[in-house]
Amino acid sequence: NAIIISASEDVPVNPELYKDLPANIRNRIRPGRNENYKMVINQDIILIQAPSEAGGFYALQTLRQLMPVQSETGKQNLPIRIPSAFIDDRPAFSHRGMLLDCCRHFMDKEFVKRYIDLLAMHKMNVLHWHLTEDQGWRIEIKQYPELTNVGAWRTEKDGTRYGGFYTQDDIREIVRYAAERHITIIPEIEMPGHSVAAIASYPYLSCTGENIPVENEWGVFKDIYCAGKESTFEFIENVLDEVCELFPSQYIHIGGDESPRVRWENCEHCQKRMKEHKLKDEADLHAYFNERIGKYLASKGRILIGWDEILEGGIPANGVIQSWQGEKGAIDAVRLNHYAIMSPTSHCYFDYPLESTDLREVYSFDPVPAAIADDRINMILGAECNMWTEHAPQELVDNRMFPRMLAFSEVVWRYPATRDYNSFYQRVNGHLDRLDKLGVKYGLPAVASAISCQTGDDGTLEVFPKPLLDDAVLKYRIRYGNADFLPWQDIDSVITIAEDAELEIQAQWRSLEPETPLYRRIVLHKGFSRPLTLSYAINTSYPGGGQQALCDGLLGTDSFRDGLWQAVFGDNLQATVDLGTVQEINSVSTRWYHYANAWIFRPEKVSLEVSDDGRKWKPWKEIQAPLSADHDSQGAVEYSASGQPISARYIRITGHSLGKCPEWHDAAGSPSWLFADEFVIR
Repeated sequence: NAIIISASEDVPVNPELYKDLPANIRNRIRPGRNENYKMVINQDIILIQAPSEAGGFYALQTLRQLMPVQSETGKQNLPIRIPSAFIDDRPAFSHRGMLLDCCRHFMDKEFVKRYIDLLAMHKMNVLHWHLTEDQGWRIEIKQYPELTNVGAWRTEKDGTRYGGFYTQDDIREIVRYAAERHITIIPEIEMPGHSVAAIASYPYLSCTGENIPVENEWGVFKDIYCAGKESTFEFIENVLDEVCELFPSQYIHIGGDESPRVRWENCEHCQKRMKEHKLKDEADLHAYFNERIGKYLASKGRILIGWDEILEGGIPANGVIQSWQGEKGAIDAVRLNHYAIMSPTSHCYFDYPLESTDLREVYSFDPVPAAIADDRINMILGAECNMWTEHAPQELVDNRMFPRMLAFSEVVWRYPATRDYNSFYQRVNGHLDRLDKLGVKYGLPAVASAISCQTGDDGTLEVFPKPLLDDAVLKYRIRYGNADFLPWQDIDSVITIAEDAELEIQAQWRSLEPETPLYRRIVLHKGFSRPLTLSYAINTSYPGGGQQALCDGLLGTDSFRDGLWQAVFGDNLQATVDLGTVQEINSVSTRWYHYANAWIFRPEKVSLEVSDDGRKWKPWKEIQAPLSADHDSQGAVEYSASGQPISARYIRITGHSLGKCPEWHDAAGSPSWLFADEFVIR
């Protein structure tokens, strides 16, 4: 008969609500201030009591989720039946956020507002808005019009012009829209790195003063703001003046991550600054930069947030650390008496593929590192999930964010001590029906299928596909040589492959359009499944399938994160293959990954040696491959050797790493990666 919302100041958080938390954390986390509520639902009335509008708003979000999903369309037939309930609810953390990167790919104003709606529906209260980058400057600054005339646009590799920006009126509209839904927008203005778009607009901001274009590549670049020129700080302070007028947030994010200092090392202005302030190195100069910006923001009543790299050299007074490189940044910040926000890549980077971060992984996320002392737990403000958009234009964001956001939002709202994933997954399935009505184009909760392989008795490869999602239906198709793919077939239990082939496995789940099939290219060669001896310890981040990865018959794809590539860091990669008996070898083909922007370089040479006994070796072939200054290419590079056949039992293959990023690279001198997949012996 009635819905009554009572704004009552005497609705304290009930301590009983914390009883399911770990004992050392109970009453030590930072609950959302005045965001709690109580709700009674019976046949006569719905009564909501809350100490603030925010608490009442979150009560209505709970009520919304109790309504039939058809109500999301506005066409629900009456009467509406919902369960009777008494609900006493509160958030566990005061900072429950999502980062949206609108720089790599521009998101239009209505799309940003739509995500504010989705955040509010799931009781999130922060939108961390990434507005400046190497690939685009997205915020209108009246004093510096070239930032949007030039910096908001880039020329793509195909010659097309891409970009966009938000006018100050757009931003005011979005900020108001968010505030009405109890969401704070924290802007991020990147500095000193990730600033190519600004430098392209105003070249005097860099150390060299050279004209450079807005970047059309992803990665880390050496042109950053010059820390030695007063004109740089004048520019940044003027920009921050306008940013602070537009955003009432207590916090302003300055980035601070991935800032190569090679330009500073060779800049007379930066070196002069270091000498004047008795700074021992460029890390100290970076700390000076951050401290100066932090003081300026403090003079305007604002608090600086930075990524965990700003810990190097010292944190600005009152600065907050956003920890993305694992937990260490937050742990170090708290030990130094600074607040922290958790965003580790392991659980919170939703641009990462499901292979590394699926729904179960996100649901296991603990925003409070175990290493933090009990009396400092309240220094963890909360957490953010991050939507970086190098590979996710606007139309793909839903697919990356959902359903993973459902796990994240529950963790930061309830912070349950024990988590029953199966129970959670059942609730997710029901909630997806609601997202369907809202037009959310969510993706899969996990990789839909996987394969395991073993060698058959007759030298074949036996592939065992397995569905990884309830109700997923798997089909496969295969092709041999240059023939067309055979028709899709149902999978019985095992697929036996006796010759080189390409295999695709397709999963159908719910009513979603099928995702890109799991693709494997299979080569059966003399070295297939033969014993391998490795010169290195397998890197745990890129194991590639373990000890046998380089002769398991499976070629890596165009993504070095596909689980098939094996890597070493700053070292050579050498493998010895035992063919079992002395055999004639006609050719060897090796595949290496190259992606300079990710510090992955193909080897400068590959050497092949042979032996009959595994002790005495003689050189057979050496493939020279000198590197050029190449940022753009990405993918597999094949190094092949053939010619006069040679007989041997053992073959030793060595990829000679650069060891360090070359001089022309933005991270010159830093250790580099070497990635390999299959060593094919014919």
